[in-house]
Amino acid sequence: MKLLFSRAGAEWLSASFVVICGALTGHYASMGMNAVQWAGAAAAVLGSVTAAVTLRVWPGDTQAEADQQRETRRED
Repeated sequence: MKLLFSRAGAEWLSASFVVICGALTGHYASMGMNAVQWAGAAAAVLGSVTAAVTLRVWPGDTQAEADQQRETRRED
């Protein structure tokens, strides 16, 4: 459960979102889509890629993590 609510879990879920959006777009493209459907599919894929990239480049709370690691080392 901890992985689901962690940064690593969010990165995996966002990568899965990109793959699923791409797969669905490819599937429906093979069946034939009109221009409006293509625009929606492109928006979905670009949105999922944007979310994944934003999640990876957003600065984390690295100072708090470093302080927590130092405290853990001092206790040992």
